[in-house]
Amino acid sequence: MEFQHQQSPLAHRLRPETLDDFVGQEHLVGSGKPLRVAIEKGHLFSLLFWGPPGVGKTTLARIYAQSLEATFYELSAVSAGKADIKAIIDEDTGGRFKILFLDEIHRFNKAQQDYLLPFVEQGSLTLIGATTENPSFEVIPALLSRCRVFVLSEHTADDMRKIITRAKVKIDPEACDWLIAMSGGDARSALTVLDQTVQLYKTPTVEHLKAAIQSKHLRYDQHGEEHHNTISAFIKSMRAGQADAAMYYLARMVEAGEDPLFIARRMVIFASEDVGLAQPTALVVANAVFRACETVGYPECAINLAHGVAYLAQSKKDRSAYDALLAAKEDVRHYGNLSIPLHIRNAPTKLMKELGYGEGYEEYDKESYLPPELKGKTYLKRSAGS
Repeated sequence: MEFQHQQSPLAHRLRPETLDDFVGQEHLVGSGKPLRVAIEKGHLFSLLFWGPPGVGKTTLARIYAQSLEATFYELSAVSAGKADIKAIIDEDTGGRFKILFLDEIHRFNKAQQDYLLPFVEQGSLTLIGATTENPSFEVIPALLSRCRVFVLSEHTADDMRKIITRAKVKIDPEACDWLIAMSGGDARSALTVLDQTVQLYKTPTVEHLKAAIQSKHLRYDQHGEEHHNTISAFIKSMRAGQADAAMYYLARMVEAGEDPLFIARRMVIFASEDVGLAQPTALVVANAVFRACETVGYPECAINLAHGVAYLAQSKKDRSAYDALLAAKEDVRHYGNLSIPLHIRNAPTKLMKELGYGEGYEEYDKESYLPPELKGKTYLKRSAGS
């Protein structure tokens, strides 16, 4: 077909307006499932959509708001602030419910979330937050406790095929399969590539799809190969003590808009996994960087990240604690729950004492506390000089 260029992106033009047109997430919107019941019965409550990009979070928020005939506001936490929230609160809607869809809610720092909290508590605003990150880590407990969390999954191949078919673009099976595999369950990504390909080449063959995807915007998808390659290079550079390389990969992630908390979280892990006992203060520094990213946010928290990267990259390394954990876990999997020696068991009752629980225990005993089958095992093997 002759594909005419239109102002709005293909993904926007194909966005479903009703649940009946929505594809995927059957565990939430199928017959009798929780989100469909809430929408059909008009239940009003704050909620969080947690899932990867392009799986319908925004679409479901709009359908939900429309079902309640509410006034719908849409903000991105990347650019929104307290003033935007206040403007929504102050607006007169003639008694209609106000529903705020806050995309990427994990980008709101603690202070911004604290500001939002009382409006959600009072019911003056119903919140629908969307996040690709675990809300347990990214949303303050008080706000999280006032929201129902719905977990969305990547679209299946069948879902993706249905969505691509709706574009009414002639595409051969091989190209369609390639597009589905490339998108990784992200419908918006697939439709964007398809849209660009048809505009550039008219026919979406595999070769044309590959050519169209060569753009800076698409190269750093947070669930794509470039994302994983960059974070891998970042970690390995710090591990090798190459501070300059680590700083370069940090800069690439910052410039691409990577979530600073994702970077900081990997640094916290690195502080114990790689630096470990060689410099225990590394964990203190990494946690301080994470906290700074939470409270400060971009652009300034990039300075905190750089500080932490320089410190971690130049620290001595000792993986003995991490290696000890891996070795112990291997024995746990191999032997199962071995019987704990009686003399180090807890003895809160008379019967347990009579059975010998805790008998013969001495503080600072040099006798091994490991189960008999593992006596003589050494998990923690300190590296030389640590």
